[in-house]
Amino acid sequence: MAGGLAALLDDIATMAKLAAASVDDVGAAAGRASAKAAGVVVDDTAVTPRYVTGFTPDRELPMIWRITLGSLRNKLLFILPAALLLSQFASWALTPLLMLGGAYLSFEGAEKIWEKVTGHGHDQDDATATMTGDEAERQMTSGAIRTDFILSSEIMVISLNEVAQEPFWTRAITLVIVAIVITVGVYGFVALIVKMDDIGLHLARRDSGLAQRVGNALVRAMPALLRGLAIVGTVAMLWVGGHILLVGLDTLGWHAPYGLVHHLEEAVHGATGPLGGVLGWLTNTVGSAIAGLLVGAVIVVVVHLVQRARRGGQEPAEHV
Repeated sequence: MAGGLAALLDDIATMAKLAAASVDDVGAAAGRASAKAAGVVVDDTAVTPRYVTGFTPDRELPMIWRITLGSLRNKLLFILPAALLLSQFASWALTPLLMLGGAYLSFEGAEKIWEKVTGHGHDQDDATATMTGDEAERQMTSGAIRTDFILSSEIMVISLNEVAQEPFWTRAITLVIVAIVITVGVYGFVALIVKMDDIGLHLARRDSGLAQRVGNALVRAMPALLRGLAIVGTVAMLWVGGHILLVGLDTLGWHAPYGLVHHLEEAVHGATGPLGGVLGWLTNTVGSAIAGLLVGAVIVVVVHLVQRARRGGQEPAEHV
């Protein structure tokens, strides 16, 4: 009896160790996957605040909550099952899908630069501005969820690629963790951003001189913060998109583009002493962003030429 109990306790201890190891494996995998998706997360955070700009303060948080639920639904109900099936039965398709997403991110980044330089691209905002009340809120929320679907797909595929060699259930649990943590983190931060001016106004009305100074600083900082987020988001799209394309080409057998960037990174790393790690990473990032910008610019030209042809060539030439 005592021997049987000892064996049972030994089995329980072994199972506990295995469970703990599995938890550690999942945690490590989730950490790696989240880090790889960081560039797209930055873009997601930068893009979302504009969808609630112009609405009354009492509608901002409900709209963000609806977008958050839509984002979780995108990731957990649609993208996750498809990603798991893909990794189980067609893992060879991960690299082409990643490259397709990388091309899209590069296009989005280049498109934002084109819009900034030319001043075009605000037709959708103008159309939404003519709506009022619930109609405008539904339109903007739906647009945010559609945009999130694309960005969430990239996040999940990038994360999946990082854990593609793990067992099925480790992949599944890792992707669920990544989906929830990233969604809560992104939209929690977005909620803080869009309410920062309200927090600032509240502090500015208090009797305390310190509170008033902090409140006024928050209000003044909001425009610069939103502009900064937009810039960071654009750079992140070009960097992540370009890096995905370079690594994908290398994986598929064309080694020269990524080899050039990698050799430059190593050369800078070896020549700059204590700062070598940071400057080498920065070199790789800049090279990836340039690659993303070049590919994105080509896609922008093609897309606008196609759009112009569909409109019968009536759009002025400078719009392309």
